[in-house]
Amino acid sequence: MQEFLEYVIKGLVDRPQEVKITSVERNGVTVYQIRVDPRDVAKIIGREGNTINAVRALLLAGSAKQGKRCMAEVIEDRGTTPVATQTPATGTQA
Repeated sequence: MQEFLEYVIKGLVDRPQEVKITSVERNGVTVYQIRVDPRDVAKIIGREGNTINAVRALLLAGSAKQGKRCMAEVIEDRGTTPVATQTPATGTQA
């Protein structure tokens, strides 16, 4: 699933070399933390979150097919304090 996310996210941004995706296990759920160049954050979130919600829906479908639970977080690095935008892969707002 991480390779899939990298492929999709790198296709959306202007600076694909800056895309970093790491995975963390939380309560039986694989959480993919997506970091991109600050100038590309808006591109992966999209208007009203439509783009990232579509990516999360694909992640949910793919992980369910493999019998796994996954979600994605966009990590915005602003100075030294990262702020996480967390929404489960179901596409609902947290």
